Amino acid sequence: MIFTLFGDYIRHYDNVIWIGSLIRLLEEFGHNEQSVRAAISRMSKQGWVQSEKIGNKSFYSLTDRGKARMEEASKRIYKTEHPSWDGQWRILVYTIPENKRHLRDELRKELVWSGFGLLSNSCWITPNPLEEQVNLLMEKYDIHEYVSFFDASYIGMNNEEDLVQKCWNLDDVNDKYQLFIQEYSQKYVIDKNKIEKGELTDGSCFVKSALLVHQYRKFLFIDPNLPQELLPTRWLGDSAASLFTDYYNMLIEPARRFFKNVYEQGDIQRFQESLKE
Repeated sequence: MIFTLFGDYIRHYDNVIWIGSLIRLLEEFGHNEQSVRAAISRMSKQGWVQSEKIGNKSFYSLTDRGKARMEEASKRIYKTEHPSWDGQWRILVYTIPENKRHLRDELRKELVWSGFGLLSNSCWITPNPLEEQVNLLMEKYDIHEYVSFFDASYIGMNNEEDLVQKCWNLDDVNDKYQLFIQEYSQKYVIDKNKIEKGELTDGSCFVKSALLVHQYRKFLFIDPNLPQELLPTRWLGDSAASLFTDYYNMLIEPARRFFKNVYEQGDIQRFQESLKE
């Protein structure tokens, strides 16, 4: 949820927030101070956020790594169309030694996140031009000597539909999109009616908006974001995206009002602490 708040709100407000404001925001979701401090501490150790002391108060901001991940996630969450395809496949092959198994495990997670599919043991493919992401991964884990990366054409022996089915379980992704549509189309109608009647507070809209994004962003871990040409005929990702966009746009204005009110209290704290120094 902290990732969601950084991605949807905090990074648009100087990319920094007072821990007190973060605690206050997450109280809306039922999280207590101890759990928030534990979570932000883990994120700091993992290199996603960094802390700064101003006076006796702590403020948190995204690291460069965190900013890059949020930027990539935002492009995929709020995308309006499928990526175009040049007909080429990118192939990544690695031979990471056993004594560096932890790097191998981390790399697998990163490749799945970026949309790569497993063709065979240690061989991953994608139709998308992810050269920049691959270079960043090589730098991040310092594994240039263990990785080979190719730009190639597929010439058989089966068709590309079979290749896609082998590397990604799109039927499972489609089923999850269907469940999302069933659940959130009903919620959308109910909340639209409540908003029209003035029955939803700004705080409620903030919670509903954040939970909507939090739920929808889970598809980033399972949907490889394939070009239209490679998707099955009955693909529900587009319908889910349209529902998400309509629901999000309905909630975001009052949600931002609530966030801004809480955030500005922390901004005052930062200003006051700066004056003391």
